Amino acid sequence: MAVSIEDIKHLRKMSGAGMMDCKNALNEVDGDFDKAMEIIRLKGQVVAAKRSERETSEGCVLAQAIDGYAAMIALKCETDFVAQNADHIKMTQDILDLAIENRCKTIEEVNALPYGGSTVGDKVIERSGICGEKTELDGYLFVSGDTTVAYIHNGNKLATIVALNQPGVDAQVARDVAMQVAAMNPISIDPASVPADVLEEEKKIAAEKAREEGKPENLIPRIAEGRVKKFYKEMCLLNQEYVKDNKMTIAQFLEGASKGLTVVDFKRFTLNAE
Repeated sequence: MAVSIEDIKHLRKMSGAGMMDCKNALNEVDGDFDKAMEIIRLKGQVVAAKRSERETSEGCVLAQAIDGYAAMIALKCETDFVAQNADHIKMTQDILDLAIENRCKTIEEVNALPYGGSTVGDKVIERSGICGEKTELDGYLFVSGDTTVAYIHNGNKLATIVALNQPGVDAQVARDVAMQVAAMNPISIDPASVPADVLEEEKKIAAEKAREEGKPENLIPRIAEGRVKKFYKEMCLLNQEYVKDNKMTIAQFLEGASKGLTVVDFKRFTLNAE
């Protein structure tokens, strides 16, 4: 049977596949939409299997905050050409919207969500067949708090999300903190939340460096402690110098904005080499 342009457009809307892929699939199964969709899915699985060892170093990272909850996700691919494609960006946003709507906690939950007559996971595989590159989800992270904010750096390669302990925080204040996380890449909120293994390694490195410099053994603990304090200033968000005004820390910036205001959680994800 002849396949009409309307049928092709309908399948494209259902699948997101290219016009020629939709036309060929419909022609192969005499216009049966369900069978045509299966062909497109199988094509995606074949491409994904063939390219399973490929590195997905590019992609689209998006983040969004709504009603005291914020999340981010990356739809990764092999090349920036695919990452910048409007369909790729739209799919990333669609998946993020679903994840936020369902308050997902893990990427496994995201992959299992219903999407386009299938699941998110299956649609991501189908996307491999459509774009011809390995495609996968990564970087699903979330925070919750009285105020949440999301920041996406230009180019959709880096995003941050932050939760604050007070409702109704000024939008620019919240955004500035999210931008601080993007720019300075802290590892914890404050010294108390630095992972124990990280802290021990920093103490060890500081002591070894002091010995290499020939410092007296009895002074090494004090020298190491001073270097750990410097580590806190560089790597703990509240201790960091505010990038817009290095005369104050982020803790002081927040206290100046609203008494008692602080960060309760933050997350950062990037595809950029750092």
